Amino acid sequence: MMKLTVEEAEQVYDEPITTKAPRQLNGADVFIETLKKHQVEVIFGYPGGAVLPIYDALYKNPIKHILARHEQGAIHAAEGYARVSGKVGVVIATSGPGATNLVTGIADAMMDSIPLVVFTGQVATTVIGTDAFQEADIIGITQPITKHNYQVKDVADFPRIINEAFHIASTGRPGPVVVDIPKNMATSLFVTPEENSQEVNLPGYQPTTKPNFLQIQKAAQAISTAKQPLILAGAGVLFAKATDELAVFAEKYQIPITNTLLGLGGIEGNHPLFLGMAGMHGTYTANMAIQTCDLLINVGARFDDRLTGNLNYFAPNAKVVHIDIDPAEIGKNVPTEIPIVADAKEALEALLVQGSPNGNTAAWLESLNISKEQYPFHYQASEERGLLPQQVLELVHEYTNGDAVVTTDVGQHQMWTAQYYKFTQPHNWVTSGGLGTMGFGFPAAIGAQLAKPNAKVVSIVGDAGFQMTLQELSLLQELRIPVKVIILNNQALGMVRQWQETFHGERFSQSLIPVQPDFVKLAEAYDIKGYKIETFEDAKVLLKEALESDEPVLIDCRVVQKESVYPMVAPGKGLHEMIGVKPE
Repeated sequence: MMKLTVEEAEQVYDEPITTKAPRQLNGADVFIETLKKHQVEVIFGYPGGAVLPIYDALYKNPIKHILARHEQGAIHAAEGYARVSGKVGVVIATSGPGATNLVTGIADAMMDSIPLVVFTGQVATTVIGTDAFQEADIIGITQPITKHNYQVKDVADFPRIINEAFHIASTGRPGPVVVDIPKNMATSLFVTPEENSQEVNLPGYQPTTKPNFLQIQKAAQAISTAKQPLILAGAGVLFAKATDELAVFAEKYQIPITNTLLGLGGIEGNHPLFLGMAGMHGTYTANMAIQTCDLLINVGARFDDRLTGNLNYFAPNAKVVHIDIDPAEIGKNVPTEIPIVADAKEALEALLVQGSPNGNTAAWLESLNISKEQYPFHYQASEERGLLPQQVLELVHEYTNGDAVVTTDVGQHQMWTAQYYKFTQPHNWVTSGGLGTMGFGFPAAIGAQLAKPNAKVVSIVGDAGFQMTLQELSLLQELRIPVKVIILNNQALGMVRQWQETFHGERFSQSLIPVQPDFVKLAEAYDIKGYKIETFEDAKVLLKEALESDEPVLIDCRVVQKESVYPMVAPGKGLHEMIGVKPE
């Protein structure tokens, strides 16, 4: 029998004949290929022994990697990227200390519903449990602070696990998912299947997005008869991309709106129906509206303690409608008469169809507008006192037209920014809300700038929090990104100092920081332009120059140390018991 060569056989059958065996990849190759299928454009990370095979595979592929100078910087940058872009932030770190350095960021993302997929290296499966070098039980550590976590135990599971991780992180109530990768799973051979489907089959995880029709009807009926209704809009509005629907809903039914801290940007800051932020350092008008409304419509907020104050006094006259995609939040803190488990956009669209305009709110709106005029935020400025942080924030707002992406840490500077910066666009406010993480703001600004390369990104930070992650200054010149870092420098742990002054007899135990680096010289050491501002007159000139620059800059604003954030709801008090509402 005559044998044909491959070339002769191809001529006979008029098609090519494959003689090569299926291409073999290892787990690291599959990892990268699966990320590419999910259109991951940027990874924030830090290499180490347990993830070297993955970094070797990354070397041969086009996905952009941002080498943070500390793992905490990497994960906060990923949070900023996710918050601004709406995409899943991707983080990778090695085992042991690399993984544990991510824990604060994972907890932060869980509290604030930020979608992250966090990949951690792990020692080989053959030595797990033996206290091997750089071994840490990251699954056990992160189980309480993730939506879900995985440990890869079979290289064949790589695609499925990664696909599920992205799905879980980005659907329902967003949040972080950890995937722990033992080193030998990254090096084990993997035969590429004919199809690597991204379809996910998780029968036990089926978030409800469509609202119940009967509950929508109940809510519409309540709205039609309410005389003093109020909308409380949280970050769920932003995650659902429902800002347009929220504005139309409020305008149709003529209902005033207040935001939670994380919900800022859900409604335009100068909208006539907007009362400002509610809660501990919110506006007097917003808090009094909560206390006197007869219908409170919560859209995508979780009724946290900094918003509600003492729950015994919260919204005493209100029937509560709570729209939330996470059923665990409804009724958790505040009794709810009309629960609606749904995506905020879907629920608002349904309410717009079912309801009819409410003609009962004119007197309510008039009284709230009078209150806004009578009780604005206030401060007492003078040349003798020195530069005030509120003055800095008002100038930043003026020079950026309310259109910048703004990030903060936690503390006084965060509250002043929330009070005095009025956002004109959604998804431009990036702050650490639930966990209150110092060191968050600056690396988050780096991630935000990568998400929006053409945006003006301003990071408002305190002098103490900035020193926790300032090593990320290296990235500004390396990546050529023009983040503007504004330090409200009061040489103190500002909010700690304020509470010690107000509630602890002015016993300033370990809250003052008399010795600091020269921040301008520090900036120059990183080849970044630095400014030092000590007076309001200088601020008017130098802030404008710095914010109009196309380069990264650091501005050290030396503000009055003893300035406090007012108004304020003291711990244990109700929203109606605010202090510092009027100038003394």
